[in-house]
Amino acid sequence: MKRIAIQGIIGSFHDMAAHLYFEGEQIQLVCCATFEEVFEHMKQDPTMIGMTAIENTIAGSLLHNYELLRSSGATVVGEYKLHISHCICCLPDDSWDTITEVHSHPVALMQCRQFLAQHPNIKNVEGEDTAGSAKDIKEHQHHGWAAICSAEAAKLYGLKILEDHIEDNKHNFTRFLVTCQPQKADFLRPLEKANKASLVFSLPHEEGSLSQVLSILSFYKINLTKIQSLPVIGHEWEYLFYVDVTYNSLTRYRQAVDAIMPLTKELTVLGEYREN
Repeated sequence: MKRIAIQGIIGSFHDMAAHLYFEGEQIQLVCCATFEEVFEHMKQDPTMIGMTAIENTIAGSLLHNYELLRSSGATVVGEYKLHISHCICCLPDDSWDTITEVHSHPVALMQCRQFLAQHPNIKNVEGEDTAGSAKDIKEHQHHGWAAICSAEAAKLYGLKILEDHIEDNKHNFTRFLVTCQPQKADFLRPLEKANKASLVFSLPHEEGSLSQVLSILSFYKINLTKIQSLPVIGHEWEYLFYVDVTYNSLTRYRQAVDAIMPLTKELTVLGEYREN
């Protein structure tokens, strides 16, 4: 049985992503209140696997999770892109006439801004988790409160769905990374099937340093699918670049990494895995 640390509780989108990624396998979820707890569990237990959201097509990148991943020393062994659909739900005897507050994770509230703008009389309240907001309403019988979560979570916690598919953009996907300790990586993904990699590097503060790296990747026919820069704390105008690349040849990809390494101040391969 695989033990998976997730941020959130049963019924959360992390729960859904974990079950879909490991479909057909026996898994045990370890529910965490924060992403820091997810990586701490992996640090304390080398057999633990982490499932961590890293970016959303509407809300953008979860910047703090990039730093948690880099500093943890964990390895990315997979990814899963989950279609996100939200509903608004409440206790069975509540209705639109009685709802005064809506609770959910801040990212979920952001993804439903246009819908919520149509109900200006309802107060938006940020919580730790989408499913957690639904569970809290049910357990404490919060009349007048609504939650934004998945329809599956609403049903799980016995809430009434006032309206489903309330997200502003129906093409709403969240990308999750599957991570583990490096010594466990080969048991979770066959390297010969990998066609995607996540890298992080810093560059000297010199003109053209980034374009040189990108030119080399292009020369080796390595496809750049994402680049995210974050400032290096304590070093003004210095940045870490988080890069996702895809490739058809593992050998050519390795040659490209060797070629750009002398141009960087520090380069770390965060993981090599199969593109979802």
